[in-house]
Amino acid sequence: MEERPQHRLSRLPDNSALKQQELPAHRLYFTARRVLFVFFTTGIFCLCMGIILILSARSTQEIEINYTRICANCAKLRENASNFDKECTCSIPFYLSGKMMGNVYMYYKLYGFYQNLYRYVRSRSNRQLMGKDIKAVDDCAPFKMSNNKTPIIPCGAIANSMFNDTIILLHNINSSVQIKVPMLKSGLTWWTDKYVKFQNPSSKNLADEFRGTTKPPNWPKPIYDLDKKDPRNNGFLNDDFIVWMRAAAFPTFKKLYGQLNRTHHFIEGLPDGNCSLNITYNFPVTRFHGEKSVVLSTLTWCGGNSLFLGLAYTVTGAITWLASFAMMAIHIMLKNKKMSFFHQ
Repeated sequence: MEERPQHRLSRLPDNSALKQQELPAHRLYFTARRVLFVFFTTGIFCLCMGIILILSARSTQEIEINYTRICANCAKLRENASNFDKECTCSIPFYLSGKMMGNVYMYYKLYGFYQNLYRYVRSRSNRQLMGKDIKAVDDCAPFKMSNNKTPIIPCGAIANSMFNDTIILLHNINSSVQIKVPMLKSGLTWWTDKYVKFQNPSSKNLADEFRGTTKPPNWPKPIYDLDKKDPRNNGFLNDDFIVWMRAAAFPTFKKLYGQLNRTHHFIEGLPDGNCSLNITYNFPVTRFHGEKSVVLSTLTWCGGNSLFLGLAYTVTGAITWLASFAMMAIHIMLKNKKMSFFHQ
């Protein structure tokens, strides 16, 4: 049966520029001059940024004190798990040759600790950490229940292995007076971690809210008792806990431990002179042949003293410039060959 003409016409697309594919089109035409200009400009930009970043990184002041072997007696004590309740401290004197001006940050640095293992990173409960369901421990194997089937808070392998050395920095005002350097233990985390990813349960009394649960096996005290001086820095909102829970990508990493409180003798920064570190050694590293350090550093607008970003920009700029000169040479050769052909 032959189809009626009006039916065929009704199935035709609208007579518009879009549906009839009559929109104006523009085909980009890259001349050699434009391409070379873009490459040369990109190369100059990357080289300039690289030099600026390298100079900025070199302007930072940093000192690292490795205390793995200095605190060898404490390390040997911590190798035996039965000594978990025995406190061990060590003192490390050092000399600060130059004054560290401005804000000074204290980090702990670990060598050979792989926080990026898949099972390790996945062993956590985000619902628990957000305070929605503190007994949600299904994803926390092998640290989700104690031997008597009590839920662990915070659960998971990453929380159980939290760094728990206590580091106190002392500064000698003169030959006979030594004072404790004041350090801020708040404001160390990312804003999204502190106010989005980690939240305490609604109850004002955290001890009551966490009743019926137990602490991780490697922890000396429960989650609601991490900071007795500042109630706001307790539970899942503890800054040290949040910093540790953000897993590092590489086996050698450093994490923020504190920031200099610029008061009294430390208004301008950390003065030079004789200093010492009093460390309560709790975190064992000798079992996996790791090391531990304390890092004191200043920061610039682009971060610390890492040269990686500056070198990356510099290398990219140099490669772009080499590519620009190579393309320009090829373009001149082809142009000369074309001109000789026309003359012939």
